Amino acid sequence: MVRRLRAPGFRVPGRLAGPGRGASSVAGRILGSMLLLSLLTLLVAGGTSYGILRSQASARIDDALSRTVSEFRVLSASSVDPATGAPFVRAEDLVYVAMQRTLPAANEGMMALGPADVRWVAPESVSLRPEADRQLLDGLLSEAVPERVVLRTLSTGTTTYRLAVVPVQLADDAAAMRYVVVFDLSAELGALGRTHLVFMAAGLAALALSAVLGWMLVARLLAPLREMRRTAEAISEHDLGQRLEVRGNDDLADLSTTFNHMLDRLGNALRSQRQLLDDVGHELRTPITIVQGHLELQDATDPHDVEQTRAIALDELDRMGLLVDDLVMLAKADRSDFVAPVPVELDVLIDDVLDKARGLGDRRWIVERRAHGTAELDPRRIEQAMLQLCQNAVKFSAAGSTVALGCGLHAGTVRLWVRDEGIGVLPEDRAAIFDRFARGSNGRRAEGSGLGLTIVRAIAGAHGGTAGVESRPGAGSTFFIDLPLRGFGPAPDETDHTGNEEAHEPDPDH
Repeated sequence: MVRRLRAPGFRVPGRLAGPGRGASSVAGRILGSMLLLSLLTLLVAGGTSYGILRSQASARIDDALSRTVSEFRVLSASSVDPATGAPFVRAEDLVYVAMQRTLPAANEGMMALGPADVRWVAPESVSLRPEADRQLLDGLLSEAVPERVVLRTLSTGTTTYRLAVVPVQLADDAAAMRYVVVFDLSAELGALGRTHLVFMAAGLAALALSAVLGWMLVARLLAPLREMRRTAEAISEHDLGQRLEVRGNDDLADLSTTFNHMLDRLGNALRSQRQLLDDVGHELRTPITIVQGHLELQDATDPHDVEQTRAIALDELDRMGLLVDDLVMLAKADRSDFVAPVPVELDVLIDDVLDKARGLGDRRWIVERRAHGTAELDPRRIEQAMLQLCQNAVKFSAAGSTVALGCGLHAGTVRLWVRDEGIGVLPEDRAAIFDRFARGSNGRRAEGSGLGLTIVRAIAGAHGGTAGVESRPGAGSTFFIDLPLRGFGPAPDETDHTGNEEAHEPDPDH
């Protein structure tokens, strides 16, 4: 029941205001970055949610105060005292009935103020007792009675309140009353803050657990990197046989595969380098030995012997120079600027090669097939490769025999070939003859540096193509270069040689 309370000496309150490796390891850096992002996400999400909930709590309090004021206005508009059935005469009685019909929520209280004292207070069951806060009462009673309902926030030494002050004045009653509904704002927001602290503590605990589990997971995921490091430390120029075990199908598995391929390339490069050094040492030792032997045995008093020795020495030195030049060019074959592709007319290219090849030897030179069109290639390198094949055909064919050049198109590939009627190549030698300083099965090699066909293969490879040979021993050989058909111009057209000489078709398998 609403209790009556007299407090002489209090004055009427005024108007209310409106609402207002180790740590440096990759695993440590990855995990630290992820935990930092997670912590930042937790702080942003927690701060945002707290701000939203705090705003909602303030809005909920204002809404509760507004509903209480609305209910009081409904009661005041009826102007009927339920005890007498007659209209209210005293403002004090109207406030009393309103307080009886109001059930305060948690952290909510109410009281009725007269001009200078407290007239009514909430029942004892209501926990919030605003009348017990002397600073609050002094502030309210020291202000004049407001002309309209106002909401305001008022802070005292005890707590912070959110309250609504409703002025009550009846026409026949000179005594003005104030109906005050109060919420303990600090208590409401304090409960929210405690809930938020529990949320943050749970989030930090989850973050700590994530750190432990994340460290184990990241260490497991980065195990291939540690294995890669151990493998790299164990590799030397004498032992390139170790490989990583590829697990899974993710980026680290791709990295392991790439690392293994790199080791394969390094192994091939080192083997090629050793073979090159061995072959070069052997090939250079022969002319050096020949020159040295003839110089030691020559008779300095015999002009004929001196002249003969001089001719032999110059010939061997020329061969050494050719060998060095070819090795230098092969060393450049892996560079990106080794070839400079430009649009080239294929029929013009074949004619240029034929014109230059005629001076290589007494042979019957013809073009047995040509393709009309444009392809992207390096004409200087392709001519060099074709002339090397022509020179090779001259070495292994008889004078007066036919050497035929051709150019054809098939399945997106440009094929250039040189066909001779020479001694041919044995089946077991066809793959090896393109290697450095290769010798036939008979153990002999024609004159030259021994790198001609190797250079042809390098030029073809620099264009993204291949080089090969088709041959029948004793009946001749067809050496060919297959290049990918890129940047081809007008629709290609293949025609046979139209001169008086018979056109020769290459092997259909080509």
